[in-house]
Amino acid sequence: MTFLLNSAIILGTFLFMEWVAWATHKYIMHGFLWSWHKSHHTMHDHALERNDLFAVVFSVPSIALIWSGYYVEGWEILRYFGYGVMSYGIFYFLFHDVLVHRRIKLKINPKRGYLKRIMNAHYIHHEIRTKEGGKAFGFLWAPGNYKS
Repeated sequence: MTFLLNSAIILGTFLFMEWVAWATHKYIMHGFLWSWHKSHHTMHDHALERNDLFAVVFSVPSIALIWSGYYVEGWEILRYFGYGVMSYGIFYFLFHDVLVHRRIKLKINPKRGYLKRIMNAHYIHHEIRTKEGGKAFGFLWAPGNYKS
């Protein structure tokens, strides 16, 4: 039973993180921290951008939860919430930075289906280069109307 509970916590946290990422992207990145995020909506020729600071910020809760789950007696369950946040971060990196933005060159070019839909949604998001008027704020889920 413990394995099922821990797995459910990891999966539930992972799914919840898409909502957290959507809200953060819409209201914080395109809000008061646009000064960081606008680097992501600007063409440049360098490997890193100010927007990458968000990865550092988002890693802190995951690290804190995992650490607390191992080192604070009675809080063992927190490590599984931390694993869920960490799993979301890994998938975000693979889909957003590797697949969509090609920060690591791979020969993957989806023609249809889920991967193509999230890529299309993100490309539509990047058509707007300003703080206001954005669309498609999700990272790992996009509605069906973003099909090609």
